[in-house]
Amino acid sequence: MDEDLEEIRRRKLEQLQQQQYGAQAQAAQQEQARAEYEAKKQAILRQILTPEARERLNTLKMTKPELVASVEAQLVSLAQSGRLSTKIDDSKLKALLLQLQPKKREMQIKRV
Repeated sequence: MDEDLEEIRRRKLEQLQQQQYGAQAQAAQQEQARAEYEAKKQAILRQILTPEARERLNTLKMTKPELVASVEAQLVSLAQSGRLSTKIDDSKLKALLLQLQPKKREMQIKRV
């Protein structure tokens, strides 16, 4: 009976170890896929943005990472679909960023 209990414990331990190994392998695979995607995205951005525009995006990424991620995704999509005919310079990037930023509501206080 003790031998049966030990056998069950050993099997359960092996099963848990295999599950943990599988989870680690899957996490490593996801990390590798994310790194490959990021490398491809950066390569495309280098092709379609001037150095000044890339510098502006990198600077803006520190304060508004969600906005920059959205802009980068749109630029990569445009480049992959072939809808960009020229490189995007700093002034074009500024205009694009202004269009994508949410509109600020101005508040005025009037004294009565």
